[in-house]
Amino acid sequence: LNVLTARPSKEDLRRASHRLYGHVPVAAPYSVGQWQAEALAAIDQAQENGQRPILVGGTGLYFKSLIEGLVDIPSIPSYLRAGLRARLDSDGLAALYAELQSVDRALAERLPPTDTQRILRGLEVFEATGEPLTKWQKQDQNRPLTDYCGILLMPDRDWLYARCNARYEAMLAAGAQQEVEELWKLNLPPDANGLKALGVGQIMAYLQGEIDAETATARAQQATRRYAKRQMTWFRNQMIDWKSFSEQDYENKFARIFSFISK
Repeated sequence: LNVLTARPSKEDLRRASHRLYGHVPVAAPYSVGQWQAEALAAIDQAQENGQRPILVGGTGLYFKSLIEGLVDIPSIPSYLRAGLRARLDSDGLAALYAELQSVDRALAERLPPTDTQRILRGLEVFEATGEPLTKWQKQDQNRPLTDYCGILLMPDRDWLYARCNARYEAMLAAGAQQEVEELWKLNLPPDANGLKALGVGQIMAYLQGEIDAETATARAQQATRRYAKRQMTWFRNQMIDWKSFSEQDYENKFARIFSFISK
């Protein structure tokens, strides 16, 4: 999904080496724990090569896994995962959510009853360990990354929303619909990671004749704006000690960032 996941361009790749892009199959399960391990390995490799690793992205939970650590929960046997997914198909999500309420009420109260992935995760952990996920989460966590410089780009909201709208239109022009058509052919399960990329659901609805192209565009742009709003709120509340830059002027912003990093 080169377009839908905004992978680096050929020019970006030529100018600097990149890691952890396009290496996970769209149907494969992938967790923040897997990303943390791969990110730490990439950081070590860059430092061994005398390079300064720069981590970029908008998923705050992934960054927190590096600077605050993750609970060391035992691995989940594949047969348990397969069994829960079979029950999801046969019994439905509502039944699994009700079960989660009985074994880990604290977690269930934090989750909407439509959050398939986290409901399954809560049940997986309980079935594998006999303990609720919320109990595991109260354990002390190792901090794998302590020497870092945290930077937030927090532009004006109107400017950001305009960029969100333009981003989706640029994705369509670059072949986003064609990528979704290829996804459709794979007949992926509804909770596959590849179907969660922004724009996929709206384009899929258009391809299936549920909505017209104009509505698909409007909904995808709205979903992107809402996601960006949640990101900004999350960063303000969770990354309070990171340095924030708000300029829309790229040249000025980058000059200030590099000056800050060099101190």
